[in-house]
Amino acid sequence: MFDNNKYLEINDFLTKHSKSTKIVAISKNHSKDSVTDAIKFGVKIFGENRVNEAKRKFEDIKTANPSVKLHLTGPLQSNKVKDAAKLFDVFHTLDREKIAIEFNKHLFYLKNKEIFIQVNTGKEETKSGIFPADVSGFTNYCINDMKLNIIGLMCIPPINDNPDDHFSLLSDLAKKNNLHNLSIGMSSDYKKAIKFNPKYIRLGTILFGKRND
Repeated sequence: MFDNNKYLEINDFLTKHSKSTKIVAISKNHSKDSVTDAIKFGVKIFGENRVNEAKRKFEDIKTANPSVKLHLTGPLQSNKVKDAAKLFDVFHTLDREKIAIEFNKHLFYLKNKEIFIQVNTGKEETKSGIFPADVSGFTNYCINDMKLNIIGLMCIPPINDNPDDHFSLLSDLAKKNNLHNLSIGMSSDYKKAIKFNPKYIRLGTILFGKRND
């Protein structure tokens, strides 16, 4: 279930260290009841990794609570782009040209919605994302050719690396490409991420407990 005391504690931390960072409460693999509990405590931003799961949990919730915003924080399959464009408000994981092309086909549903490009800062073979050297070209392609509202960059540091190194690299890449927002920081490293003034931190386990995988 949702841990409101921890949520309040982290909000207090953000108040002291960042004026603009917002928490995305990652509700992936947690029950709809957990989400409704969180809403009762004032949470309005949620993150889901799978389109079908998000539809089951959030279509009714968003209809009843227009202020609730839903973020896609997991990889997106091309055949799910249209459904995702309708349902989600923010996308954190644009990771390849094929998805950018599919987004472009559904610009009507993407009006006023925000998109982050996922960067594979560790160049890990098992992880999605654009390699750092390709960020400039891909960003220009998405903005100028695909007409997408790219507002920033996102990364997930390799589990055994110092996250500071990857957050710093992402921050530098964002500045070089005239992007002003970062999506960085999870349950284990959000305090380090705050130094880089991200727009969003993505917190799951610390708020909802272990997932029901």
